[in-house]
Amino acid sequence: MYKKGDFHLHTKNSDGKLSPKELVNLAKKEKVDIIAVTDHDTVAGVEEAIEEGNNMGVKVIPGLELSTLYNGKNVHVLGYFKDVSLIHEEFRIFLKDITNYRIYRAKKIVENLHEFFNINLNYEKILKDTHGVVARPHIAKAIIEAGYDYSWEYIFEKFIGEGSPAYFPNKKLSTEEGIKLLQSINALIVLAHPVLIKNINLEELLKLPFHGIEAIYPMNSEKDTKKLLNYANDYKKIITAGSDFHGISDNDSKHSSTIGEVFLDEKGIELFLNKLNNI
Repeated sequence: MYKKGDFHLHTKNSDGKLSPKELVNLAKKEKVDIIAVTDHDTVAGVEEAIEEGNNMGVKVIPGLELSTLYNGKNVHVLGYFKDVSLIHEEFRIFLKDITNYRIYRAKKIVENLHEFFNINLNYEKILKDTHGVVARPHIAKAIIEAGYDYSWEYIFEKFIGEGSPAYFPNKKLSTEEGIKLLQSINALIVLAHPVLIKNINLEELLKLPFHGIEAIYPMNSEKDTKKLLNYANDYKKIITAGSDFHGISDNDSKHSSTIGEVFLDEKGIELFLNKLNNI
């Protein structure tokens, strides 16, 4: 039986630091025996991770983290698949369109940084340095590497966070549309990091047909976790746990968690797998 599970991890295919192979090896080192690869809006690294997991004795669940909007506010949705064969070509083409839009979005953010803050970045270099889906952490990293004396937190809060002058939204996909899309390919659907959701009535959101809620998360307080566990019980959702590991930088407090920092235990893993295999 699996003893320790981390179901929210990122690789170089979106805004993580490690390759899928390196991620699996780190999970093995940290004694995490079941993981899910959940890159932003892409499944490009799942096959590599599964293959390495088979070699290393780490169970890998293919997944992704889908970016959606609920009443104009960001809501991230985790989708998990019991088999890569469920991730059909039509869905991969849809994700490729999102990737292409992210490239356009990054260019607009870079242009806005110049216009509003006189921050000058090399857009082509950002794309070159990005191994997968380009995202705001890549831009924040580029600002710091260009010599601007700002912290990661300040960059997100003042420059590129939602509602900030240089911010530019992702491709518009409503939370309801995202859930329907994942339902169409028999994914297990989980509300990602509810503690980070702002200006949205969480109970209203939980009335949507999520299978689960990421109730165990590094940024939760003890009170947060207790509240989310109660919500899971009230709304008949399974519970997941995820470190949201990126490995971007030691100075990046937003993404400084380690694999297995929070985890799902044996009982929780069994419930997760039962749900996943019986959708």
